[in-house]
Amino acid sequence: MTASPLLEIRDLSVHFPLPRTSMFQPRETLRAVDHVSLTLNEGECLSIVGESGCGKSTTALAVMGLQEPTVGRILYRGKPLNGPGAPSRKDRARIAQMVFQDPFASLNPRISIGRMLMAQLALHDLAKGSEARDRVAEMLTRVGLSPDHASRFPHEFSGGQRQRIGIARALMLDPRILVLDEPLSALDVSIQAQIINLLMELQERLKLSYIMISHDLSVVEHVSDRVAVMYFGRVVEEGGWKSVFATPTHPYTRRLIDSVPDMDAVLSDRRQLPPAAPVPSGARFAPDITHRPDPRAPADASGLVEIGAGHRVRLAMQGMT
Repeated sequence: MTASPLLEIRDLSVHFPLPRTSMFQPRETLRAVDHVSLTLNEGECLSIVGESGCGKSTTALAVMGLQEPTVGRILYRGKPLNGPGAPSRKDRARIAQMVFQDPFASLNPRISIGRMLMAQLALHDLAKGSEARDRVAEMLTRVGLSPDHASRFPHEFSGGQRQRIGIARALMLDPRILVLDEPLSALDVSIQAQIINLLMELQERLKLSYIMISHDLSVVEHVSDRVAVMYFGRVVEEGGWKSVFATPTHPYTRRLIDSVPDMDAVLSDRRQLPPAAPVPSGARFAPDITHRPDPRAPADASGLVEIGAGHRVRLAMQGMT
């Protein structure tokens, strides 16, 4: 019997009205997220990948409750996180927390690290006084910092240390899910490896589940159990990372993987990276799937067709409307 997923995203759409260029023009809509359905299982890392503007961060904000969906449901252990019956903002904060892309902009420069971390405990009536200070010291140690750092301010830390503080803040309420929105993109490559190791260690120790938002496929390859590829607001391919990386089926997935430079080949001038083929006018992608599934295979509610164990792909998505 398959265990039910920890988190379910069902037919999620987030639309934004665009400004009119004239009073007679009908108002157009930007479909930032368009009928996305995904699941996150207990203890796994689901990575959502794609280029800037594909809707992956908007999906993450909707999961966090920071962006109201236009339609769709988000469920945690089968119970709604949005709409009728949804928990309060405080209760939701103890289910999922977010680690942001910019580790400096996400910290308040006017208050010390210890005060910032203790504020969460006070807001949720979890600990006060010496108990709260002990909890802060424990969490700073857990992310590789010293308890003495609690008295310092954000500007006194390096970028990698600030991201460790962001992770510590996300863990203060003992959430079950961490949403990681490009958590490494603002860091040096040498520091990225340290943060990846920290995240993997914390996931194993604390039994956490991750949603990783990233455009860096080398990072995704190291931390993911499953990968969902987004393009123009829709999931076009989804499955285990080994399956998706080894046999990318959707043309956009293949282009995304091919865009990662082979530095050995580039430096030795053995080959040049070919330019990406232009997307046909009026289509979100060219439906030229190489590994074509059985045409009789039915698509699920999100428009994806099963082509292997847990590996799904979208056959066609013509038109921009």
